[in-house]
Amino acid sequence: MTGALPYDEVVRGRRSIRGFLDKPVPRALIAEIIEIAMRAPSSFNNQCWNFSVVTGAPLDAIRRGNSEGILAGKPDSREFRRFDRVVDAHRTRQIEIAKQLFGAMGIARDDRDARQDWVLRGFRQFDAPVSIVVTYDRALLGSDIAPFDCGAVTNALVNAAWSRGLGCVINSQGIMQSPVVREHAHIPDDQVIMICVAMGWPDETFPANAVVSNRKSVDEAVRFVGFDD
Repeated sequence: MTGALPYDEVVRGRRSIRGFLDKPVPRALIAEIIEIAMRAPSSFNNQCWNFSVVTGAPLDAIRRGNSEGILAGKPDSREFRRFDRVVDAHRTRQIEIAKQLFGAMGIARDDRDARQDWVLRGFRQFDAPVSIVVTYDRALLGSDIAPFDCGAVTNALVNAAWSRGLGCVINSQGIMQSPVVREHAHIPDDQVIMICVAMGWPDETFPANAVVSNRKSVDEAVRFVGFDD
């Protein structure tokens, strides 16, 4: 396997990448990254996850169909459950990262065209050269364990990619029109589409790639129980 960064450096340094070089990613490198990612914890060792790695013409067809569907007013057909409305601190964090990204890109609050263009970039999976569609076995539909395991493997995947010089963004906009994704990625009916990951070589000149999201402190997130100090 290729050389990789130390784990702490990967976790602390990783960023979501939304601008990519027009440069292919070798199939063997993607396979190596996925092999590492699949060492993620899995409840009862179910390993319910599967991956459809898409590039080239099929990915272009997904981008096109996803974008055209949204612009035509087709309803969201993503296959995971969502909140109807995000509130309180969760909504505040959403707004905060949006402000960071728009600020980096120089998108003004009242610039509707630029804002729409940014949204459409998401539907196109940020024009990344590779999309990895993460699915799980339909036999486990309705269990919270399957999405939990998919989250674990996806986290491992983006970190393994970063350790090898690749950037990713976990992107649910890219699967907004799930029938389009299912058709062009050849996803069988016995799989549920969970999420997709846009992957490629980071474009270091793309301003949004420098954005580092703020995170809760340990004091905010953690309750220590039974400790002496």
